[in-house]
Amino acid sequence: MSVRGSAASRAPRGEVASALSDGERLAMLDELERSGLGWFWASDAAGKLTYISAKIAERLDVSLDTLLGQPLTAIFTAAEREGRSKSLPLMMGAHKAFSGMAVRAARRPDGPVLRLAGQPIFSDGDRFLGFRGTGADITNEFFREEETARLVRVDSLTGLSNRHRMAHHIETTLTAFKAAKRNCAVMMLDLDRFKHVNDTLGHAAGDQLLKQVAERLTRAIDRECEIGRLGGDEFQVMLPDIDDRGVLGELAAKIIAMLRQPYSLDEGRCVIGASVGVAIAPHDGVTCDEIVRAADLALYAAKNGGRGQYRFFSGELENETIFRRRLEQHLGEALQEEQLFLQFEPIVDAASQAVQGLEAHVCWDHAERGIIDHEEFAQIVEGSSLLGEVGMWAIGEACRSAAQWPENLRIAVNVPVPLFLSETFVEDVSAALDATGIAAGRLELEISEAVFFGDTTIVDRTLASLFKLGVRMTLDEFGSGYSSLAYLRRAPFDAIKIDQKLVAESERHDSRELGLVRAIVALAGALGMDTIANGIESPALLAMLNESGVRYLQGPIFSEPVDQDMVADEIAGGTWKITPDSNRTRRAKRRTVFRKIQVFHDDYAYEVTLRNLSRTGAFIQGLADVPKGTQFVVDLGGGQLAVATVTRSSGDTQGLEFEQSLIDDGSGGLCTRNRVSPYALASAGAPLAALAPGSYQGMMGGLIDQSGAPKFGYAPGSRLEAG
Repeated sequence: MSVRGSAASRAPRGEVASALSDGERLAMLDELERSGLGWFWASDAAGKLTYISAKIAERLDVSLDTLLGQPLTAIFTAAEREGRSKSLPLMMGAHKAFSGMAVRAARRPDGPVLRLAGQPIFSDGDRFLGFRGTGADITNEFFREEETARLVRVDSLTGLSNRHRMAHHIETTLTAFKAAKRNCAVMMLDLDRFKHVNDTLGHAAGDQLLKQVAERLTRAIDRECEIGRLGGDEFQVMLPDIDDRGVLGELAAKIIAMLRQPYSLDEGRCVIGASVGVAIAPHDGVTCDEIVRAADLALYAAKNGGRGQYRFFSGELENETIFRRRLEQHLGEALQEEQLFLQFEPIVDAASQAVQGLEAHVCWDHAERGIIDHEEFAQIVEGSSLLGEVGMWAIGEACRSAAQWPENLRIAVNVPVPLFLSETFVEDVSAALDATGIAAGRLELEISEAVFFGDTTIVDRTLASLFKLGVRMTLDEFGSGYSSLAYLRRAPFDAIKIDQKLVAESERHDSRELGLVRAIVALAGALGMDTIANGIESPALLAMLNESGVRYLQGPIFSEPVDQDMVADEIAGGTWKITPDSNRTRRAKRRTVFRKIQVFHDDYAYEVTLRNLSRTGAFIQGLADVPKGTQFVVDLGGGQLAVATVTRSSGDTQGLEFEQSLIDDGSGGLCTRNRVSPYALASAGAPLAALAPGSYQGMMGGLIDQSGAPKFGYAPGSRLEAG
């Protein structure tokens, strides 16, 4: 509000004089200034200071003579936060009144914070004379408010953005990018085995670990991004302007590799892992809710795939998730209706190559899905309330099978933690042995380190009872992250099973990991325990493990899990020996996502059968008279288009070579680096939305309208011949 004339001219006649004399009034103002409760300043019409309280100069650590005659806008700069700052030059240039403006000395950005207010002064002729104003020191108040505001936005433990800020940032970014037709990726991260750190080393160690994870995440991502901790052990990363799944896959793999390196905490060392889910806007969603949900589904799939993996979102994941939950719900029926069965993986003596035992794996013969192997079944049952019941069924069934084998063959069974901690576990094991009549020493229970995170009294009592019962006990997955000599001192283990990932790493890095394997073998030998290594595929790794002194070996180089009939056939001839064979490798999981697909040529779409898919090419079947050199655009579904050239053609089958190689999709499959942009689809007349499974005929050079005659026909006898 503008001031017209002097303050005295507007006051009721005689009011000031009747209260205080001029001398008393000036003395009061001087006292107020000296106290620091209020300061005053004035400027001329050019904005230069004509008066400022000495206390302000003292607070700013600048001489009064230096300040006078300087433009106020050169002395102070706004100290407001996050773009909410008012413009001091703008307000003074417009001759507008202002108040509550937080400022700092321009030459001391880390100095005190002042609150300024100012009123423009005009002459009776409305000529602008300058400003008069007040100031106050609000440094403590300002930083308290700033800290409060920071805590609203930032995770107090790690210093990363919190859930609220990440949601707001993703929402505003996607809204802006939608208008600008830009891409944005979101990663969801979840730490594997973090709960075990809290349980074993305490919450203080868990907090320290989360801080180190945040630091590693920040170092791992060397591009523009926003990183947040959503709570617990869940993190989120937003990466603007990227949709290349090759780059994102490499980044996800780098993050996983960095986060699984050992951590040094005050309470001890530990190793954890991480799983990552990746979704990309606008391909997998347009809004914040859609993208975060897609990244969540991808993370869920990565964890179900065995943890320590990354996974891109695809349209099939939602159906896969729904189906997996249905499987969990049907698990009770599987137990009652005897749909579960065991397969047996040989455990071979390294010296004699004789099979000394078999490890039982639970599989499921599902009415709709077919055979669900032991790896997938383990993922399904892991979070089920029936985990303990399934585990006890496996022990009973394994004992029944072993009763038909020679006395020198042992049977090994993995014991789920809930089953081990149950009150009746030892009694149930004893009953299974009695019912089948096998010697207790032939049953080998594989117990993970996770059981030691439970009640110490229960764990020690159960271990003592099992030892008294006479069953063999193996400490499973030793070296997976929390291995401790305390476990070995507390429990009467007969063997140590080295963690499979540690075994695999020892082949790729012939130094540290192999040294750890050798150290574990030496430790086991000193304690009178056997060692077991599994997952062996290559002769090189086998040679390393033999040289290291590992006593028992498992893996595809010897045999995949086999059924009961094959075990019976092998043991019928007496001693069962297996010679390692380098031609034996773990069977790759066959994914039948791409069956019927479309290929485009000369603006015409053909439906064919995809027979084979590799990084560099594919085999398709169904078209006749396709010459070499023909170029197709192959629609692999979900907006994945690959340009390919026919390099072989025989009858109704063509071999294709991709112009750009496919990449890993994070789950053992393949995908294209880039996909059709929903923005391109929108420009062709489709509504802007996430990509859905199906054909994308409108892309890659124009609309595929099928108006012309097809150049190639369907092969005679083909199911596609009718078109």
